[in-house]
Amino acid sequence: MFLRILDRLEEILIASLMAAATLIIFVAVVQRFAVGVPVLYPFFYGINLTWAQELCIYMFIWMAKFGAAYGVRTGIHVGVDVLINQLNPKWRKGVTLFGLLCGALFTAVVGTMGLKFVVELFPTDQVSPDMEIPSWIVYSCIPLGSYLMCFRFLQVAWAYFWTGQLPHHDPAHVEGIDPDAVAHLDERAPR
Repeated sequence: MFLRILDRLEEILIASLMAAATLIIFVAVVQRFAVGVPVLYPFFYGINLTWAQELCIYMFIWMAKFGAAYGVRTGIHVGVDVLINQLNPKWRKGVTLFGLLCGALFTAVVGTMGLKFVVELFPTDQVSPDMEIPSWIVYSCIPLGSYLMCFRFLQVAWAYFWTGQLPHHDPAHVEGIDPDAVAHLDERAPR
């Protein structure tokens, strides 16, 4: 139950950040060019969107950190396994588990160093340049995203240890479409 909630929260956060950043960028660009049009000038002149670029940068950074964890969970990260696939199954499993555990260790170290940085930044009065958000809030994505990614590496390693299966992404899969029904329709198509 907890994992389903975490999975859904992760997906909602990534999608919301992406949608909001896209909308903010669109509004900022429209506002920037609408001021140059004499008819629209009175409507857009008073709007101040100088903070939009900074906010979008922060949103994309947060999205990237949590998106990396999502990538580990769903198997969409690029992996070069040509040499690993040449190994016998016993060695392949060991090398793959070693790689997953190295990923978990690396992200745990990055998360711990990020947490140390955020904790040391917390008592300061440092703020972001345009929005004046406390800097510790902006940099909190480092420990949060890194620890989530570490958890995802451990989750994948645990599942791989017991099942021998890694998560994989099928680029041909479209959610909500039955591939058998599509193949059936393709057979009936006139040639």
